[in-house]
Amino acid sequence: MPKSNYRIGHGYDVHRLEEGADCWIGGIKLEHTKGAVGHSDADVVVHVICDALLGALNLRDIGFHFSDTDKKYEGIDSKKLLKKVIDMMKEKNYEVNNIDVTIMAEYPKLSPHINEMQNVLSRVMEIEKNLLSIKATTTEGLGFIGREEGIAATCVVLLHSDQN
Repeated sequence: MPKSNYRIGHGYDVHRLEEGADCWIGGIKLEHTKGAVGHSDADVVVHVICDALLGALNLRDIGFHFSDTDKKYEGIDSKKLLKKVIDMMKEKNYEVNNIDVTIMAEYPKLSPHINEMQNVLSRVMEIEKNLLSIKATTTEGLGFIGREEGIAATCVVLLHSDQN
């Protein structure tokens, strides 16, 4: 009988917010006065999913694979990076068991957009939508998130493989 292997990964990401920057969260562009700043499109949700997947696979982190000093990743759609990470996962014969993301942001209110985020990202990862949980919370006005200076997200993934 084949042995089933499970691997857990965790991701954490933070981005500074600036007036006038595009607001990419969870693979979709939201209308808001502030957006995250980074080398790519600064999508904090996609970045934590990438980091959690890479961690579960013992492949280091997103910065190791997609350096913020490499011009080819400047302004890139983070969903393209996620697709490359999914390809790495498949090469190692793993599949997503489930993904759980928590976004920490005071504004914009994210609850109305969660379903669309799940639709977009589950398509990119080629997984069933019910395997991707996305939640949002505020920090009740506290800290850099509460002051709208930044946005953060955490992610936990469970991967499985039927390979030995």
